[in-house]
Amino acid sequence: MRERSRQGEDARHDHAPAVRPYRPGDRPALDDICVRTAHHGQDSRPHYADPGVFPATFAAPYVHLEPELAFVLDDGQGQAVGYILGTADTERFAEAFRATWLPLVADHYPAPPEPPRTPDETIAHLLHRPERMVLPELAAYPAHLHIDLLPEWQGRGHGRRLMRAFLQALQGGGVPAVHLAMATANTRARAFYDRMGFHELDVPGPGSATYLGRATTELDRL
Repeated sequence: MRERSRQGEDARHDHAPAVRPYRPGDRPALDDICVRTAHHGQDSRPHYADPGVFPATFAAPYVHLEPELAFVLDDGQGQAVGYILGTADTERFAEAFRATWLPLVADHYPAPPEPPRTPDETIAHLLHRPERMVLPELAAYPAHLHIDLLPEWQGRGHGRRLMRAFLQALQGGGVPAVHLAMATANTRARAFYDRMGFHELDVPGPGSATYLGRATTELDRL
C-alpha cells in the first residue's frame, strides 16, 4: 500500500504541465488547437466549411520550415494543449512559404477567385499570398509569431511561459525584435499581449488586424 501511494505521488510530479520544444508527433494536436482558436480566439468549426485551412496557413508551415522555433505546452501526459511558433526572418520565411510549403497544400486549398466570396476563400486567399507578411513598416521587427492555447488552459500563466521560451530563442539567435498580427476584435488577446510588453505598430490600412511588436530584450519582466 505504501509503495502504491508513493508511485501515485511520483506520477503526479511527473505529470506537471510544461513548455517543451515541438516534436513531429505534435502536429495533429497543433492543427486541432489552431482550428479551435482561429475564430477571434474561439472555435472556427461552426463558421467554416473546412477549417483545416487555418493550420495550413498559420501553424503547419512554421513547424515544417522552422521547427526549432516551435514550442508547445505539454499537459503532462505528452499531449500539446498550446503552442507558440514563428520565424526569425519574415522576408525569408515568406519566400520559403511560396517555394516549399505552398506546393504541398495548394491542391487541397486552391487559390480562390478575386475577390474571395466565402469565409473559407478569405483564408485561402491569405494562404496563397505569403508576400502579405512582408511590410516595410515592420522591417525593424524581422521575426513574427503565433501563439494559441486551448481555452481551458488559458489564464493560468502558460501563455507567459510559452512567450518567454520563444523570445529567449530569438534573443539567442541574435534577433532584435518580433511582431505579430492579431484580429482587432480579439480584445482578450490584446490584453495578454499588452501584459507581455508588446506595443502597437503603425501599419497603413491594417483592415481588421492590429500589428504589435516588442524587442527580444528585457525578458525578466515576463
